[in-house]
Amino acid sequence: MLKIIGVFLFFIGSAVFVYKYNEEENILHFQQAAMQAFSGCGYDFEIVFVDDGSKDKTLCVLRDVFEKQACPVKVISFSRNFGKEAGIYAGIQHATGNYVSIIDADLQQRPEIVRQMVDILDSDPECDMVAAYQEQRGESKLLTFFKKAFYRIINRLSDINLKADASDFRTFRRSVADSIIGLGEYHRVSKAIFAWVCYNTRFIPYTACKRVAGTTKWSFGKLFNYAIGGIIGYSTKPLRISTFLGILTAAASLLYLIFVVLQKLIIGIDIPGYATLIVLVLFLGGMQLFCLGIIGEYIGKIFEQSKDRPIYIAKEVLDYNKK
Repeated sequence: MLKIIGVFLFFIGSAVFVYKYNEEENILHFQQAAMQAFSGCGYDFEIVFVDDGSKDKTLCVLRDVFEKQACPVKVISFSRNFGKEAGIYAGIQHATGNYVSIIDADLQQRPEIVRQMVDILDSDPECDMVAAYQEQRGESKLLTFFKKAFYRIINRLSDINLKADASDFRTFRRSVADSIIGLGEYHRVSKAIFAWVCYNTRFIPYTACKRVAGTTKWSFGKLFNYAIGGIIGYSTKPLRISTFLGILTAAASLLYLIFVVLQKLIIGIDIPGYATLIVLVLFLGGMQLFCLGIIGEYIGKIFEQSKDRPIYIAKEVLDYNKK
């Protein structure tokens, strides 16, 4: 069982991270594709694999890849599954090039596109980062709807601006990498972090290829939790919304009370009884639970951050520089 960040590190100026989970079949395919993409182009590069708590033979495969050293390779093995964001952070920490690239190891994102990104950075000194986005996605209409809704909501509620369908597949300069490493927050959302540091970014389209092996590990539930984390982590406006809803509900209740009293005094209509009371109690209770849920999300994140635990724990590090 695997999560991996593979990192190409071009010493003349570039690094690429590759994330994997339960995809040991892709390691050798990815390494071969990367070597072919950058052979004869004048770039020296390294690949850094971050094993995110694998339960299968992934670490054994990575050790074998490290020993053979077909190209410069680093391996960082986590003590348990810390998640994609921790893997990306670890990969950036261990990268030493002037350029850094993040890419999935399932080869849906091709290493050849990284070369295009590097060329853009080489030709445009004002550009700090090149990010890729999918023009067409082979997803259900329902999932596409929720993703578009997420981007609209987070862009309205926060001070950052996320481009719709932009992925973590990107290449950036060392200055960007250093800024990312300097952000030690425990709950990380890479897309939002890249937007928050606000370096000059150029977006290029790409078409996702078919996976070489394995299946996607991102279920709707995981994507939903990821979206909630992004909204809560980069905006306090949900708290303001809950305050506004509380005021609005209280005002509506007061107006309803005045209406019922006037109705009894002027028209003589009996005050509605049990059914109305139940509806009001359920409505007010639901609003309270909704607002408490928002507050609880923020308190939970504060609690996790206050413990000051490391973002990840590496139980094994293999470095070709120390071989």
